[in-house]
Amino acid sequence: MASCPCPTEHGRPAIDGYDPVARVKALEQLLVEKGYVDPLALDVIVETYAHEVGPMNGAKVVAKAWTDADYRGRLLANGTEAAAELGFGGRGGEHIVVVENTPRLHNLIVCTLCSCYPWPLLGLPPVWYKSPPYRSRAVIEPRAVLRDFGVTLPETTAIRVWDSTAETRYLVLPLRPEGSEGLSEERLASLVTREAMIGTGLALVPARAAA
Repeated sequence: MASCPCPTEHGRPAIDGYDPVARVKALEQLLVEKGYVDPLALDVIVETYAHEVGPMNGAKVVAKAWTDADYRGRLLANGTEAAAELGFGGRGGEHIVVVENTPRLHNLIVCTLCSCYPWPLLGLPPVWYKSPPYRSRAVIEPRAVLRDFGVTLPETTAIRVWDSTAETRYLVLPLRPEGSEGLSEERLASLVTREAMIGTGLALVPARAAA
């Protein structure tokens, strides 16, 4: 079994010769050469989802939940409606379920069939999220996968894996980090990473976010 689920994105190595980044680039080049895809259109789509849609939208939802107990309750009861309160919704966000991390429970999101993902809140899914090693190992050995991402949890903390589908997309409400008391929603949102909302990471502590 491969020891790390992460491909080359952000400096992480490919697994057993599988390099999704190179594969996607090669496929994109082929489609462009055949005239099936307009590279400018691709750039616009990527730019929109990477920088205008998410994961900043999801971070705003999390920050709101951290500071507003009533909103947090609505978010956990109906993630779709609560996200819509902040103006976030649409394709890929028709049915969003939010699962909350606690000191005793850590949630991890995967899509074992393909790459179902809450686009309106998190933007484009990371390359590693779509890779077969992550999709299989997240279910089989989630604690080891988390260690590969630099997250070591106490043995007393249970891990629950949620399998996203075309019908239901999941979002993790991470634990609010220590030292974030009194921060504005905008400042809190800057502590929320994409990985924290997938479950492969934790929210940043204020000192680390400022570094």
